[in-house]
Amino acid sequence: MKFLLIFGSIFAPGLMFFVMKIKPKLRVVFNICAIVSALVFGNISSLAIYEIIKDKTVFMTNIHGIFLNPLFLLTGSYLGIYFINRMVLWMVDEI
Repeated sequence: MKFLLIFGSIFAPGLMFFVMKIKPKLRVVFNICAIVSALVFGNISSLAIYEIIKDKTVFMTNIHGIFLNPLFLLTGSYLGIYFINRMVLWMVDEI
C-alpha cells in the first residue's frame, strides 16, 4: 500500500502534465476540479472544527475523526496531486 501511495504521488502529476500538453483545454478542467476540491476540503474542515468547538470536546481523537470522511480524503489527495503538477509546470516554465 505504501508503494502504491508513493507511486501514485509521482505518476498522477506526471500523467496530468502530459495530458495537458496533448490537450491544453483540459487545464481548465483540472483548475475547476482544484477549486471545487479546495472548497469542499475547506468546508469539511471548518465544519468539523466548528462541531468540536461547539460541543467543547477538544480531544485529538475527535479532530482526527475527519480522516474517516472519504470526501475529505479524496479532495485532499486531488489537491496534493494538483499542487505537485503546478510545481512541475512552474519548473518547466522557468527552464
